[in-house]
Amino acid sequence: MGLESTMICVDNSDYMRNADFVPSRMQSQFDAVNMVTRAKIRSHPENNVGLLSMADNRVLVTLTADTGKIMSKLHQCKPNGAIDLVRGIKVANLALKHRQSKNHKPRIVIFVASPVKLDHSEFTKLAKRLKKEKVNVDIVNFGEEESNNAILSEFINILNGKEGTSSHLISISAPSSLSDALLSSPMFQGEDSGMPSGFGGDLQYGMDDDPELAMALRISMEESRMRQEADSKKPSEKMETDTAQQPGEEDLLQQALALSLSQQDDKSKVPDFGSMTEEEQLNYALQMSMSSSAGPSTSNTASDKPTPVDTEMKVDEEDYDKAMNDPEFLQRVISSLPGVDPNSEAVRSAFENLKQDKSKDKEEKK
Repeated sequence: MGLESTMICVDNSDYMRNADFVPSRMQSQFDAVNMVTRAKIRSHPENNVGLLSMADNRVLVTLTADTGKIMSKLHQCKPNGAIDLVRGIKVANLALKHRQSKNHKPRIVIFVASPVKLDHSEFTKLAKRLKKEKVNVDIVNFGEEESNNAILSEFINILNGKEGTSSHLISISAPSSLSDALLSSPMFQGEDSGMPSGFGGDLQYGMDDDPELAMALRISMEESRMRQEADSKKPSEKMETDTAQQPGEEDLLQQALALSLSQQDDKSKVPDFGSMTEEEQLNYALQMSMSSSAGPSTSNTASDKPTPVDTEMKVDEEDYDKAMNDPEFLQRVISSLPGVDPNSEAVRSAFENLKQDKSKDKEEKK
């Protein structure tokens, strides 16, 4: 693409409030104008772009290479009224005539998103005049493409003539993306049917002014993609390792079978208490208690000799028996108790019985 001066005519009518293009026709137009502006200026460092609003036919920005200035003025446009297409094209053509570089090819890019109402004969005369002055025109027809397609296609056919292909009509229907549709349209093809120099997918995101930033972002995205692929492989490898370490299904079945058999054997050893008599149940309980106490009792019988503690306990038991069988000792103990009368009949009768029992024991021993 060679040297070129371009005037962009935007539609700022009330029809731009419609939301058939996400998020709205106006916002979609802003994105498309941004992309077109950057493409024109990036294709050649000496190219320049101007901006015009067609609802009031006012030149917002004269021809310049400052994309920031164009975008700041573009976002100040508000939907208001209706467009005058014929008058807007005439004002844009007049601005191109006052361009500083006369060797630049003039081009007008028109965004139309509202019904076109004009004098057909005057519109035809304007097309012939632009063709004579060698002004190329690109029309982006969206939103109302069906109603405007006939008259706009006739206008472009007059500009191109029989063999010309420099002017284009791009009709885009909702809800397509306006920027994506323009990106693949003939509007972004050079005269040699090639993409503009340096033109790429980063254009619509505003990274064309800083190629180092674009390269850094590409490298970062590539590293992120490789890291995600590595992370996605780790769980699958871990799953394979865990599967190899886990026992097979046959081993699990064998373990379960062995466990169930051992439980059945334990159940078979338990007697059926329902079929046993009370005497048999008591004998079984006695055997269980003896078997449970057999361990600690056998462990303590390491030697048959009595320990000092056992001897002392036996001595204490003998002294206790002697004391309990001694009437005199018991009489002294009872007389020392508070509230007990040793001379009562009950106490005397108890002592007499105890003495009689003791005398009987002595006689039996003899």
